[in-house]
Amino acid sequence: MNKEAFNQFNQKIIGGYKYSKSIGTLSEKSLHKILKLYFEENETNHEVKIGNFYVDIFKNGKIIEIQTRAFNKLRNKLAFLLEKYPVTIVYPIPRNKWIYWIDEESGEIINNRKSPKQGSFYHSFYELYKIKQYLKHPNLTICLMLIDIKEYRNLNGWSENKKKGSSRYDQIPLELSDEVYLKSVDDYDIFIPNELPKEFTSKDYQKKSPLNLRQSQIALNILTYLDIVKRTGKRGNLILYQEKSKTI
Repeated sequence: MNKEAFNQFNQKIIGGYKYSKSIGTLSEKSLHKILKLYFEENETNHEVKIGNFYVDIFKNGKIIEIQTRAFNKLRNKLAFLLEKYPVTIVYPIPRNKWIYWIDEESGEIINNRKSPKQGSFYHSFYELYKIKQYLKHPNLTICLMLIDIKEYRNLNGWSENKKKGSSRYDQIPLELSDEVYLKSVDDYDIFIPNELPKEFTSKDYQKKSPLNLRQSQIALNILTYLDIVKRTGKRGNLILYQEKSKTI
């Protein structure tokens, strides 16, 4: 992790902008552009066509794809690329997020607030589930990044205050907090919280992680698939799990 380099590329793209329509109306959003420069400064290695697909970065026979959401859109691309190249998927996760609301008619910032939610590496499971079938592939690496973000959203939602269902205009990174690489199945053991009982349910996992119950169930689905945990039975209606490395 190189916070200084990240800040330099951030300044290069965003500069002194607080908000400008020239940022978010570009075909490429700010966060995506900054991360491409962070991982590869030479822009001749950006947007390279391989087969029928364009990849964000191709250098020395290796591919880097930056995906801020919608991992399901990567499935066909991964099916083709992973058989030929090492691929790293970079997934930026907002750690702290400040939301700025934009009046679409006037273009003015109506108000802003800090989101009460704080992101963690655990919040990657929702997207990782969409490419679960590729997580064991030896050519796949996942890079998770925690970034403080300023998010601009259009006031065009369906609710009375137009916030629910609104569209995201752009994301401006503020600070790189942390990053982790998942290069092999064993690396996923970072998602086993401390102080879990030897046998545990999704509710136990929820209590020890930053996830809600539904998210915990998705996490344990993936960790079971990766053989980090195994199912050992049931407690009432809840499945019992155990770390594969532990014995009762």
